Amino acid sequence: MLEFRTQGFNGYSTKYSPFFDSRIAVAASANFGLVGNGRLYILGLTADGVVPEKWFDTQDALFDTAWSEAHENQILAGAGDGSVKLFDITLSSPFPIQSWAEHAREVFSVHWNLVSKDTFLSSSWDGTIKVWDPTNAASVGTLPTHSCTYSAQFSPHNPALISAVSSDSHLRVFDLRTPASASNHLTLALPIHAAPAKPPGAAGPPTVQHAVPPSEALTHDWNKYRPTVVATAGVDRAIRTFDIRAPAQGPLAVLHGHEYAVRRVAWSPHLSDVLLSASYDMTCRVWTDGTGVKGGAGPGAMGMEHPVSLGGGREMGRMERHTEFVTGVDWCLFGAEGWCASCGWDERVLIWDVRAIMGPGG
Repeated sequence: MLEFRTQGFNGYSTKYSPFFDSRIAVAASANFGLVGNGRLYILGLTADGVVPEKWFDTQDALFDTAWSEAHENQILAGAGDGSVKLFDITLSSPFPIQSWAEHAREVFSVHWNLVSKDTFLSSSWDGTIKVWDPTNAASVGTLPTHSCTYSAQFSPHNPALISAVSSDSHLRVFDLRTPASASNHLTLALPIHAAPAKPPGAAGPPTVQHAVPPSEALTHDWNKYRPTVVATAGVDRAIRTFDIRAPAQGPLAVLHGHEYAVRRVAWSPHLSDVLLSASYDMTCRVWTDGTGVKGGAGPGAMGMEHPVSLGGGREMGRMERHTEFVTGVDWCLFGAEGWCASCGWDERVLIWDVRAIMGPGG
């Protein structure tokens, strides 16, 4: 396990470069993001350990970062003053090459379009998602959520689909191909904590899945192999997976185990049933959603039926080396599956092998 200390700054997000397996970025904030400056670290993984290649200081806290999918040396950062900044790590200047300031509150997530690679988005506590073209001085679209939006992403399978989770306990999906009209491209607003609808003709109340009190949804991620499956998590400590084609059936799997809020989830880029989570309980955990085990749906099961029960998933292991809230985790896209990076409020960035924490059968 490799380690780097973000002295004086508390980590909020870490991302591997999509171009280099030896480069990661960390968005961090002084004073836990409550007040003070931010710093964007560019770190290199070398034979001598983790070394800082460059960093950029900002006047306000940084909460998220995303590498450009089109330019290997450019990277985004979302800031507490409502701005989105684009940096070029090859330049000697400490300033961003572009900055956008349309959000009225903290920008808590930024994400680059993985398919078309020509746009990115940001989401904010101001209840909006904004879509940007990096060559334009103004946003090219605004999607209202009317709720503090902690996480937004482009689908890794379709450049026109955008998803988001918010403080109102909803997973929203927008399709930019639809007319804007009054719905502002909204095609799905799924209440994460609602009980599923009964199947047609079924009598009596739902037998297994029940509604739970709504709580803030803090994070979500698209499955990289099943284009309609999304994982969500948040304050209630549970990780839920959904198929957006059948929202009324409720979650496909519910994964329990974290003792405090789940701050980040990330599906594996290598295995269709495996995901990582980072939590305020100071752990990172690796899970299977159950589709990779006998009797599960399997990586290639794309039909509407889902034989995965709520108990089909399970925790496969945990990493407990952090000593404060763990706020960021990301998989390396290259090499043997399993390498990842995590960061937290303990001012530490850890590089570790997920396979080393998996229990028997993991």
